[in-house]
Amino acid sequence: MFKKVLLFTTLAILAVGFWLSPDFKEIAAGVAIFLFGMLALEKGFRSLTGGMLESLLRKTTDKLWKSLSFGIVSTTLMQSSSLVSIIAISFLSAGLITLTAGVGIVFGANLGTTTGAWLVAGFGLKVNIAAYAMPMLAFGIILVFQKSRATKGFGMILGGLGFLFLGIHHMKEGFDAFRETIDLTRFAVSGYPGVFLFALIGLLATVVMQSSHATLVLIITALAAKQITYENALALAIGANVGTTVTAILGAIGANVSGRRLAAAHLIFNLVTGLVAIGLIYKLTHVVDEISVWLGIGKEDYTLKLAVFHSLFNALGILIMLPLIKPMVYFLEKGIRRKVRSAAQPRYLHGAKFGLLDASIEAVRQETLHLYDNASDVIAKGLGLSLEEILGDGDLEEIVRRKRKPITIDIDESYNENVKGLYGDIVEFISRLQTEMTPEQSSELFSLRAAGHDIVEAIKGIKHLQKNLSHHVASSQGEIREEYEKLSLNLATVLRVLDGVRQRGDDSSAILSLDGLKLEMKQYDRDLSVRMGELIREDRISPSVTISLMNDSRYAYQVTKNLVEMGTVLFSTSERSVREAEMSVSLDESEVAEALANANPEPGSTTDEHP
Repeated sequence: MFKKVLLFTTLAILAVGFWLSPDFKEIAAGVAIFLFGMLALEKGFRSLTGGMLESLLRKTTDKLWKSLSFGIVSTTLMQSSSLVSIIAISFLSAGLITLTAGVGIVFGANLGTTTGAWLVAGFGLKVNIAAYAMPMLAFGIILVFQKSRATKGFGMILGGLGFLFLGIHHMKEGFDAFRETIDLTRFAVSGYPGVFLFALIGLLATVVMQSSHATLVLIITALAAKQITYENALALAIGANVGTTVTAILGAIGANVSGRRLAAAHLIFNLVTGLVAIGLIYKLTHVVDEISVWLGIGKEDYTLKLAVFHSLFNALGILIMLPLIKPMVYFLEKGIRRKVRSAAQPRYLHGAKFGLLDASIEAVRQETLHLYDNASDVIAKGLGLSLEEILGDGDLEEIVRRKRKPITIDIDESYNENVKGLYGDIVEFISRLQTEMTPEQSSELFSLRAAGHDIVEAIKGIKHLQKNLSHHVASSQGEIREEYEKLSLNLATVLRVLDGVRQRGDDSSAILSLDGLKLEMKQYDRDLSVRMGELIREDRISPSVTISLMNDSRYAYQVTKNLVEMGTVLFSTSERSVREAEMSVSLDESEVAEALANANPEPGSTTDEHP
């Protein structure tokens, strides 16, 4: 509703402005061209980096100073603090970075965005940048139509810069022409009433344009044309700085609790910084004058002085807030609590942004782990055990023997309540990720989809096992009861081993050791065939029961195989290249059979098939 009202209000203001003044058209067109350039620049950076920015984010946020530096550098390069903030919110929502690291990135992004004011005031208004814009646009558009992803990305960046320069040129020309007919300085308001009024105007302008950078360029060009006073321009800059939090807040609406906490941190920082800048505005102007003298900035060069002021109050905000980061993080974690959700509701997908592929893929990984948590509980109950018992320190063999009673769980009902809906959400999300991906990203997403399918297939295998397992673990026939207890014990062991490997996800040897579970289950299947043959010959078991047990053994092996292949994909926390190497050396079905055949050669046979 708010967005619709804002849209109609903006359109109405533009229509009135176009009707009242032809010069207003050029200013408005300049702003529109500038914003379009920013969109092209953002898209170009995303295409050109191919996830490199997101990968760098994961590697450079283990220390607060690194997070701060990442925010400064990335925003300086992309000239968009909003994009960097949204990336941080997405990665925080996917569990890739901590809240403290996210706060550091947001602080750095606020300082990094001040470089835009320096570029416009120091370069954009001093030369005829329209002359640079035309060739950039021409070359950029040609490159955009090429097939290479990197070439397209570079073309979008070049074209985006061309549109930025052209937008600044039209804004400057519009205000120069405006000066000949209307003197906006007549509406200047001095003192603190003017500071609060123009700070509010700057905030509203940023909310409308969704870009503090565009608002700053508008302020600087108006100041250069002497259409606003220096004092009012400073207040507008403060308001624009606070207004940029609206983009982050809107980006956090669909995010999980972590994303909302970071958006709140962004708002707190900008509000505190804005209030400090307003309270000390006249003292800060004296400091700006001193710095300007030291930098050689002319006494009447108010556009560069505005750039100094913008950098100064953002740096001051960081100095004030840095010691308060830990208390603020504690306050946000206590104040913005995680909503109680049903087990089948997604926890990570809602916070992902489709334009950020690495973050979206990581959200799929985390949600598939959530799916496994739900499924493992169903599997444990399908064995007549509790997941807490299986993952605890108790003797599994003793735990299984104590549970000699029929299994009453309705697996279909549990599957529908806790797994089916969540699995459907994951599949739908993956299907919507139909954007330009690198081969590595596409391969990883395919593996995650396969891991989700393996989880579902494992539950189906347990469902097939459940009827006979429930009947025979409570049976008085000792031999068959012991065999079903062994099946139950083997599968419980698989769950316990998988949990241990999950805790050691950064250890490749732990991931590779999962193949041992498949080998052990296959070996059990072979040994079972031999034992059943002996029992039949001794008339201690009927052939029909033997067939049921052999079929159930194969179901158990298939469950093990599904869970191991799932664990190989999901549990590794290593780099993508290492994960791919781990999966490439994992044993497939034929290699498992060959390994067993070599370990246990049978005379006259090369396979482990049952007679």
